[in-house]
Amino acid sequence: MARALRVEGRVAISAALALCIVAAVLLHGAEGKVGPKVTDKVYFDVEIGGKPAGRITMGLFGATVPKTVENFKKLCTHEEGFGYKNSIFHRVIKGFMAQGGDFTNFDGTGGKSIYGEKFADENFKIKHSVKGMLSMANAGKDTNGSQFFLTFAKTSWLDGRHVVFGLVLDGYDVLEKIEQNPTGSRDRPKLEVKIVDAGVLELSEPFNAEFDE
Repeated sequence: MARALRVEGRVAISAALALCIVAAVLLHGAEGKVGPKVTDKVYFDVEIGGKPAGRITMGLFGATVPKTVENFKKLCTHEEGFGYKNSIFHRVIKGFMAQGGDFTNFDGTGGKSIYGEKFADENFKIKHSVKGMLSMANAGKDTNGSQFFLTFAKTSWLDGRHVVFGLVLDGYDVLEKIEQNPTGSRDRPKLEVKIVDAGVLELSEPFNAEFDE
């Protein structure tokens, strides 16, 4: 009888443990998916039509794509003597994305990285799973420079083709203003969308991004 009680006790404990695990998974799912680690924080101060529109703050995933993040950070700070300050978002497609980073030609044909004109795709581990993902624009495989885009929605068809390296943390209202700004030929905003300042913000400690699929 004692052996039977011990066996039943182990079964009861195992069942309770299983229920705890299931509850934890369900609770975590309700709170959102734990994403990649944010190691750095940067910002763009934006003007639309010459008027202040606000600040977009972005978290960068340096643990997953360190080379891509280093490129973006240094282009934000102008450490190499060139970068995003006073460049524009030259292409905006409502419901899709806003593209910028061409600080040489301002039309999507230019720009350059801190490593040279182009550098290779680092990896495609992070997906374009939610609004506000920060990803490298390119002209095909291994053609990353300085151009990037911010998504207005989930864009899963870009997975495996563009390197995701960050996520908007604050400033979704600014992103909305950019999206709603009317566009003309070649999806160019009718009111110029300009990055009047860019830089790095202090991050007390790295954290995992959380977002719903």
